Amino acid sequence: MGRSRLASVDAYLTIVSKREIRDYADRAIDPDARRRILEAGRVSGSSANKQQWRFIVVESEQKREQLSELVYVSGNVQGAKFIVVVAVQGGGPTSFDAGRAVQNMMLAAWSEGIGSCPNGSPDRGAVAQMLGLHAGEEPAIILTFGYPARAVDPERRTPREWIERANRKPFEEIVETV
Repeated sequence: MGRSRLASVDAYLTIVSKREIRDYADRAIDPDARRRILEAGRVSGSSANKQQWRFIVVESEQKREQLSELVYVSGNVQGAKFIVVVAVQGGGPTSFDAGRAVQNMMLAAWSEGIGSCPNGSPDRGAVAQMLGLHAGEEPAIILTFGYPARAVDPERRTPREWIERANRKPFEEIVETV
């Protein structure tokens, strides 16, 4: 029996064409798309299926403004139409697990034409306090989402063309066979 392939999904093209988007259009994100983005993170795999994360959706204008002052690039938060803080708790590979959830959310968004950018903070403790995170939780990353201000069409290039345009180290420098 052969492998099945969903005709409407080209995961490889989604992955290789994905770029960080920091300049968002003034257009709200549909609630169903927001839900799909969050579900993509929620169903991510995790070590021993512990799912030691929470996704805090920041909607309050006051919290958005405070958060914009706690990230490295405030404009990413100020212009976003949807903000999700991924909080993690406990020991083990929580950073890896959070990374899997984050990547799933960003790829789900991209497949819907929604851009995203991961944002760090020089003071994660202040972010935790401002959001009222639970004891033992810390913010792993702050995700901003929005439709790109400039039109983006992943299908305008082949996967190979997207790869060639990426500013990445050469394949041979990254991949080693032993």
